Amino acid sequence: MVAVERDASWPMPRAPPSARPYILQEVVVGIRLAIHHEPCSFSGRWLEYCRELGIEHEIVNAFENDIISRLAGFDGFLWHFTNNEPTDLLMARHVLTVAEHMGLSVFPNTATCWHFDDKIAQKYLLEAIGVPMVPTYVFYEKNSALAWLENATFPLVRKLRRGAGSFNVGLVEDFPAGRKFCNQMFGKGISPALRVFADARRRLTQMRNWSVFRDRLKRLGTHFRTARRRRRETIPERGYVLFQEFIPDNSYDTRITVVGDRAWGFTREVRTGDFRASGSGRIKYDRSKIHPACVEIAFTAARALRSQSTAFDFVLDASGQPLIVEISYGYLPEVPYRAGGYWAADLSWQEGHTWPEHAILEDLLSNPNRAGLTRIDGL
Repeated sequence: MVAVERDASWPMPRAPPSARPYILQEVVVGIRLAIHHEPCSFSGRWLEYCRELGIEHEIVNAFENDIISRLAGFDGFLWHFTNNEPTDLLMARHVLTVAEHMGLSVFPNTATCWHFDDKIAQKYLLEAIGVPMVPTYVFYEKNSALAWLENATFPLVRKLRRGAGSFNVGLVEDFPAGRKFCNQMFGKGISPALRVFADARRRLTQMRNWSVFRDRLKRLGTHFRTARRRRRETIPERGYVLFQEFIPDNSYDTRITVVGDRAWGFTREVRTGDFRASGSGRIKYDRSKIHPACVEIAFTAARALRSQSTAFDFVLDASGQPLIVEISYGYLPEVPYRAGGYWAADLSWQEGHTWPEHAILEDLLSNPNRAGLTRIDGL
């Protein structure tokens, strides 16, 4: 990773606003894109946008044994892989990285996704670029962890390396609770896969009417089988412990999603009787509640990370300053879309609904990368 020069103060100086360096109609001619399609992912609107713009494209199955030879005939490859499917995490980054080395324009590229669903990797990465973040501590040896806990200030937030939507996140109120967590993580471990009825109460309260409830009920058998399969295929997390300092008095967190020169923002209220906001479903689009520094920090961090797409989660410390909790390249795109606008790189507000998937595709087409591996034939 390229070292980032840090300023003594924060936020770091902003880059000047950038005009769009491309006209889509001029770059789509002769471009062929391969898209791995999954329901409820970015791929649906990628395919729709390709048809709208007249971009030559083809749906490919990234799980096929011959996927690498298939990709050789394309200029770009897009795959919105998730942390829910064990097979995605097993091999998606391998295929995407190889495609990138082959010279294809790829989403997500290595810089964007290598740290996805890995809070340990994110700790090191955010520390390296010097952004304001919630102090995070990781230990790989039980006695070291226990020795640190002896002098720690409680409560602490315990996390698994993997997980989204506040799953695998809990509060450690005292040393005995911290010791119990250490015994688990340096023992048989904890599965990061969702339980069959995880967060069932919240899901029930968010059902708007009887028809939604009836539809969910019809799919209950499929949901049960899928959840059991995922837990069976997921390796338990063990051999480390991860703690974050608890930042009190936050009734909501702030999510800023950055794609290129666009940043969408919203807040998420914490769950009733809880400290967690992620996954609460209580989304608010009141921009007056979003600290301006959150947008500025997110833009600066995204440039430092060289990321194509990143969602940054923020809380405010005791002095009211934003701290990054964690990051993710993937998210539910309809949530930023409903914000009704986005901030440009110069922090000006641009009115209008914009799909992040469209922005991702536009940026990919405007920044082609055709340098790749040299194939050796005849051996």
